[in-house]
Amino acid sequence: MTKESSYTAKLPGPDGLYDYSPEEDAIWGELYRRQMKLLANTACQEYLDGVKLLGLKPEKVPQLRDVNRRLNETTGFGVEGVPALIPPSRFYELLSQGKFPLATFLRRREHIDYIEEPDLFHEVFGHCPLLTNQSYASFVRHFGETAMRLGKGYSWHLFRIFWFTVEFGLINTPQGRRCFGAGIVSSPSEAKAATEGTSCEFRPFDLMSVLRTPYRIDILQPIYYVIDSFADLEAIVEQDIGGAILKAKSLGDFAPAFEAKAS
Repeated sequence: MTKESSYTAKLPGPDGLYDYSPEEDAIWGELYRRQMKLLANTACQEYLDGVKLLGLKPEKVPQLRDVNRRLNETTGFGVEGVPALIPPSRFYELLSQGKFPLATFLRRREHIDYIEEPDLFHEVFGHCPLLTNQSYASFVRHFGETAMRLGKGYSWHLFRIFWFTVEFGLINTPQGRRCFGAGIVSSPSEAKAATEGTSCEFRPFDLMSVLRTPYRIDILQPIYYVIDSFADLEAIVEQDIGGAILKAKSLGDFAPAFEAKAS
């Protein structure tokens, strides 16, 4: 987290359980019910199936150990609680080990509609359901392995792949375009924007284009990239990512589709 953050990570007790208050349970439930209603016809079926497989419910904040057990039973993936925002090297290392890092604090009511730093709702409700899908889980693990292999000099461009898939990805389905990125499914405003499509652009996923597309984390996304299947994700990390990043650097970024952030 940033130094200005007013949130403190929760630590587990001796039994491995995290202590969430009745108010936190209520906030989780409100977020869960609102998003599930919104996502019924906007999220891909694989995501909705994952919510059921994880046993997520509105009544109580889920426990990390329960999420970890259910993921292990489905795809062999897991989760690990982290005390704060972690360095990219540690983030990639955990992914390469088949562990998704989870923030353990939950947003307060005054931030219920938007919080810039990832909280437990974003992590568990946003990221974990699709980790029950084998192709998706394999992509995330191999992405981490690729990042570890390439090293720091490739990290900035490499994360653009993660941003436009894991965080803000869309997928074509027989029912139409559906969302799966955690930044969309866990955000009411982003889910509406990505579904209505009145103030954004949809582009077919192309590795070189993604590597040349800048983004901002604090606005509704003006550009979304759309895949045709989760098998497509696995194919991405089978390419020469290092060579593609070097080419993208030589070509330069596309002009930003947003205004620069005020300093």
